[in-house]
Amino acid sequence: MDRFRFAVLVGVFTVCVLPGLLGQEQLPAPLPSQLPSAATATDAALTTFEKRIVAYTLPPDLYKKAHDRSRIRFHLALIGFVYGLAVLWLILRWKIAAKYRDWAERSSSRRFVQSLVFSPLLLLTMAVFTLPLDIYGEVVEKRYGISVQGWGSWSWDWIKAELIALVIGTILIWLLYMVIHRNPRRAWFYFWLMAVPIGVFIFFLGPWVIDPMFHKFEPLQQKDSALTASLEQMVQRAGESIPPERMFWMGAGEKTTGLNAYVTGIGASKRMVVYDTTIAKMNNRQIVYVAAHETGHYVLHHIPKGLAFFAVLLLLFFYLVHRLIGWVLTRWGTAWGVRGLDDWASLPALLFLLSLLFFVTNPVASAFSRYLEHQADQFGLEVTHGLTPDSAQVAAQAFQVLGEVDLADPDPNPLSVFLYYDHPTISDRVNFCLTYRPWEHGGEGEFVK
Repeated sequence: MDRFRFAVLVGVFTVCVLPGLLGQEQLPAPLPSQLPSAATATDAALTTFEKRIVAYTLPPDLYKKAHDRSRIRFHLALIGFVYGLAVLWLILRWKIAAKYRDWAERSSSRRFVQSLVFSPLLLLTMAVFTLPLDIYGEVVEKRYGISVQGWGSWSWDWIKAELIALVIGTILIWLLYMVIHRNPRRAWFYFWLMAVPIGVFIFFLGPWVIDPMFHKFEPLQQKDSALTASLEQMVQRAGESIPPERMFWMGAGEKTTGLNAYVTGIGASKRMVVYDTTIAKMNNRQIVYVAAHETGHYVLHHIPKGLAFFAVLLLLFFYLVHRLIGWVLTRWGTAWGVRGLDDWASLPALLFLLSLLFFVTNPVASAFSRYLEHQADQFGLEVTHGLTPDSAQVAAQAFQVLGEVDLADPDPNPLSVFLYYDHPTISDRVNFCLTYRPWEHGGEGEFVK
């Protein structure tokens, strides 16, 4: 799904944006931690980048492709934001929302039934309006060889994503207008009290219910028991317990050439996931650093910290919208056919304000995410020090592999980094790997002693 629609239609009411920060790592995937004597034939077969790395660089042809793709994606993100606002404004200006409200009210006097009519109609209308941008984004990924998914499969994924948005969105919209109807002055706070637990619950269920709808997952131990054992060795050194049943192989290769690994879920659903593409394109020593990075998210409690951060941010958003929406409806509500805040037709105006706030604060959210990712990079270096030979160089090689395969721009637009980068740039990460040496003068790591 397009970032604007997912964040605004569903995640704007929950903390469902968190998987985009911690759940979709732009990193190579996690593999085994190996001692010097544990090199294997598989290692040799997978080693494609063993040269010494002194900085992240790309050959001229790949540099041009990476830079062009980065520029297109940045422009598409900006256009998508403006276009999304335009869609919401047109839905109000053309009184589409008011028409859907009339249909809903004629269908029943019960507000839940009205939500079952109004919400899917509005959400589907927004989805159809923004579909061209979704398609163009996929065209770009195919053009640069990142996506290999057929259009039939892509369309089915789009439909499934919309159905999920419809179910979650309909429930949340009903709850929102229920509290507005009962207590308009404090509805922003009461809805936040309901939305945050719902968001956490969705995040909890995601690995079990939502993720398998889009990709195939298998226990990593069944795919590669030796790899799983090596991962356990590294995890034990980190002082963490991630049992094999929480390590999963994901079949990404049928849809993408990109490399990835991530942690997701919370509590009993928390898990580490490794893309099959990463296992195929990186050697064990390189991947063990990525596994250490992912373990760092567990050890440093990044998921609960991220949930708390976005819960507070969402509370601020709801309060600011509460303060602004009255003025907006007083000025333009009549022209839009909106009778008041408790009118279903006011929803696009609420989403308009929320999307503006998300955009304005996106640099803060991105910076917070980059901070967490930098901590995880540091943790990975510390936990692999003494476990993997020349661990800093191996980590730099891992990022070099990622950049070459995923076409990471060595020189991204600073504004793009400021607005949208939820990970440090590859160049910065490679440089950090090569310069972080607290042990040289008898020191020790910050997170791993």
